[in-house]
Order: sequence, then structure tokens, then C-alpha cells
Amino acid sequence: MSYLDATNNLYKEAALTPDVGLCCTTNPIWELPGLKIPKIMQEMNYGCGSTVNARDLTNNPKMLYVGVGGGMELLQFAYFNRQKGGVIGVDVVDEMLEASRKNFIEAEAQNDWFKSEFVDLVKGDALNLNVADNSIDVAAQNCLFNIFKAEDLKKAIAEMYRVLKPHGKLVMSDPTCEQEMNDTLRNDDRLRALCLSGSLPIADYVKALTDAGFGTIEIRARKPYRILDPKNYPTDELIYIESIEIAAIKDPMPADGPCVFTGKAAIYYGDQDFFDDKKGHILLKNQPIAICDKTAGDLVALGRDDIFISKSTYHYDGGGCC
Repeated sequence: MSYLDATNNLYKEAALTPDVGLCCTTNPIWELPGLKIPKIMQEMNYGCGSTVNARDLTNNPKMLYVGVGGGMELLQFAYFNRQKGGVIGVDVVDEMLEASRKNFIEAEAQNDWFKSEFVDLVKGDALNLNVADNSIDVAAQNCLFNIFKAEDLKKAIAEMYRVLKPHGKLVMSDPTCEQEMNDTLRNDDRLRALCLSGSLPIADYVKALTDAGFGTIEIRARKPYRILDPKNYPTDELIYIESIEIAAIKDPMPADGPCVFTGKAAIYYGDQDFFDDKKGHILLKNQPIAICDKTAGDLVALGRDDIFISKSTYHYDGGGCC
């Protein structure tokens, strides 16, 4: 049995019998006017963060969500596009698709604005999406890509890139880990299915996205997630796992490499009203501005004593320049 078979079996069980602690997400449920999320959807919230951000969802975007879970994030996405088939939900597990369909009936009963037809549930594989090229504004996955081994991860990201429109966004939440994991952990199919032993370092995760062609990367949140300890797992050391929320934008790749925002800011505090580096970056005096890591490196290389560059916070809220 392959690791993908083990994953499908695990989530088949989770669809038939909701497992509240499966992914141990600590993210609060979105509080939006008129939105009520059924309890069963909250119990089947098998993610490690949130992929729903209002700033991504203006003007009725066409949305794709891969790995439907109990349908909670699909419902939240539909809140921003109340049109038939405005959201496509794809899952390879029949039982999870059926559970979501039932949960949407409950959501209709609790939300006057919602209709199940807003979400088109489709049987499908993240590695071979039955979705047209350049047709999606916002694609999302939550605690799925970290399950894939290297070659399958490459395929899954390439598929998301293919279906996105130019400047479309791939929004994700996945566990990450900066420590080295031993082969026993990495090759444990159930731990991989549980979104634990497939966790990558953030730099490797970002590289997988930029290798696929995404020209802009935004790391929006970085939070504590799980511990693998020697008493309960096959490891000699305690391993700390975090979750990150990240957006990869299908922008053209700049000639000098991708723009990766990790929460750095620049502050100019010189004698003039502003500083212009003649490369498209204007820093107003004493006004922090978000910058990508590439721009941060360029500003540091200037050797000035009147520009401060903050460390990465791994929380980027938009704006800034690159």
C-alpha cells in the first residue's frame, strides 16, 4: 500500500467518523456578518490554519479548493462568491465529498444566503486536476501538500500553477519544520498522512513554489503547531513543527529572481524627506515599509547608516514594495 493509499484510508475514516483532534488547528473560526458555520463543519476542520482572506476574494473570484474536508472553508469561500459553481471543491475521497454534501444541507438551513449549488464538488486528484488552464482566480489547499513526497509535491504545485489565471493566487496552510527528520519518520505513511512527517523547512517549501514559476511569495503567518517527542514517536530528539499560511502569486518571474516577502520592513531615518534607490523603492522618512527579502539585501548592500532593515517576522500583511 502506497503512502497515498494510507492517506485516502485515513481521511475516509475521518469522513465517516469526525475526528476533532486530527489536525489540531488553533485558528479561530471566521466571524463574518450573516455567516454561521455548522458544528459538524467545525468538527471536520482538518486544516492547520486558514486559507480564507478577504483581501484575496474581491470581485467574485472563481475559486478552487483541493481537499475539501468537511466543507468549512468552501462555505467561507462561497460567502464571497454567491454564484452557481463559483467555488470548485476537489477531493479524491468519495466519503469526504459525500460528507461535505450533507454538511452543505445543514449550512443552507443555518444561512439564508447560502445555496449548495454555489459549490461544485468534484471527484479528482490534486496531481491531475480536471480544471481548465488559466481559469481560476484563487486556488487553495489546507494541510494537504505537506503530505506529498517530493515528486508528487512538484506535480501538485504545477497543477495549481496551470489552472490559475495570470496574477492568480495559490493560498495555502501547511506544517513546516526546520529540524532534520530521520528516515523512519519520513517513511512512516500514517505520520505523513497526519500532516506531520512530511513537513518541510520554509526555504524548501518556498523553493518548490518558485521552481514552479510563481514570481511572488507572501508568508502571511507562522504559528506553533505540533511536537514530535521521543516518548511517543521514533525520534531521539524533540521536534518542533510550525504551520505557515502562505500565498504564491502567478506573477511573471523577475529577471533577478522571485520576490519573497517574509515580513521584513525598511525604515529610512536620514536627513531628507525620503530615500529613492532608483529601482522603484521610495522610503518616506520614519515610515516603515514592507519589503521583500531581495530588496532587503539590496538596501543592506548600499552600506548606508540611515536605513534600518528589520528581521523576518514571517507575518506579511500586504502593501510595501518590491
